Amino acid sequence: MPEPTPADLTSEQLGILEFARLRWAHAGAKETAILERFGMSLTRYCQVLNDLLDSPAALEHDPALVRRLRRLRAARRDQRSARARAIG
Repeated sequence: MPEPTPADLTSEQLGILEFARLRWAHAGAKETAILERFGMSLTRYCQVLNDLLDSPAALEHDPALVRRLRRLRAARRDQRSARARAIG
């Protein structure tokens, strides 16, 4: 099976990557914009974005963005793990 290329990304996936590049001061504004632009909940958007971050096609399309978002995801995961260890 050939490696996926950026051409393998759908227009919605490309839109989600472009949207992920934006910075938001308030989570509520982001959640509203996600619903209006993509017609999905914040939870679903995060699921789709996380799948994209693991996609070779997304990495090829915008390596700097994907790597930055992967680092942020890993940092949040590490924080959750540290909190769980502190509680448990």
